[in-house]
Order: sequence, then C-alpha cells, then structure tokens
Amino acid sequence: MLDVTSIADAELVVLLKEGHRAAFSEIYARYQGLLYIYACKIVKDEDEAEDIVQDIFIYLWSKHSQIQFNSSLSAYLYSAVRYKFFDLLDRKKVRVDYAESLGKFLDTGVAITDEYIREKELANLIEKEIARLPAKMREVFELSRKAHLSHREIAQKLNLSEKTVKNQVNNSLKELRFKLGLFSILLFLFK
Repeated sequence: MLDVTSIADAELVVLLKEGHRAAFSEIYARYQGLLYIYACKIVKDEDEAEDIVQDIFIYLWSKHSQIQFNSSLSAYLYSAVRYKFFDLLDRKKVRVDYAESLGKFLDTGVAITDEYIREKELANLIEKEIARLPAKMREVFELSRKAHLSHREIAQKLNLSEKTVKNQVNNSLKELRFKLGLFSILLFLFK
C-alpha cells in the first residue's frame, strides 16, 4: 500500500484524479480542519461552516476525475470555501426574498380573495334579482344596462314610447336598489 502522508499536494492531486482513496483521505486529513476554521471565520456559524467543508469534500471525491486544478490544491480548496459561502448567501437572500413576498401576499392576498368572493356573490345576487323583475321590465332593463342601448333605441325595438322605457328603467333601478340595499346591510352586519 502506498504511504501518502509524505507526498506533496501536487502528487496527491494526480493520485486523486486517478481515483486513489488514500490520496483523498490524506487531502481530507490535511485540509479539513484548516478549511473548517477558515469557513467559521467567513460564515460565523459553526454548523454552516461544517456543511460547507463537507460539501466541498463530497464534491472533490465525486468529481475527482473531472476537476481541473489550475492552481495549487490549497488555493483550489480555499476558493471552493469562498464560492460555497457566496452560494449560501444567495440561497439565504432567495429565502428572505421569498419570505418577504409571501408576507406581502398574506397581508394583501387574503383581502383580495375575500373581496373577489364578495364581488362574485354580489354579482350573482344582482343577476338573481334582475331575473325576478317582471318580464317586460327585465327586458327593458337588460337592453339598457347589458346591451347598452339608449332609451330611444329600446323604444323603437320594443314598439314602446321613450317615456315608458325611461319609467321601466327607473322602476327596475328602484326595485334593485331596495332589494340590494337590504342585502348590503345584512352583509355588513354578518361581516
């Protein structure tokens, strides 16, 4: 078995790239403690520092044949700690942004949903009350409010006088205001 404890870092890297577990174990033994101390200084949290160092060594072993060491092993490992720290900051920022966004939604989203539901209920109630109007009054009202016809156009279409159309629209509005006014009061009381 190869004694790797006295081998230089550059040779350890060559052995690591070839898949020698002993080389990986020696790199871990040499740098784990130093990287942990360095990570603690940067992160200011021992658990997160430990996670960063473990992630680096997991990556180092899982990608050992693919990693390109453009500088020394120690420079690579210390740079990896810094990059992991920046990744951690990015993830925390995303969490904070998400939490803020969720908070804003909870503050306004519930009210919007409640208003939307109330609006739909009111629209349904209005439609029901319109359907309860006498047939001719309902027809005149729908032509006025839904088809957006003028009193003159409605009068011509239904062979009525403009005054009759005007009275029918006004009577429908009075009736709807009365019925929907009671609903509004009840809605306010049970809100």
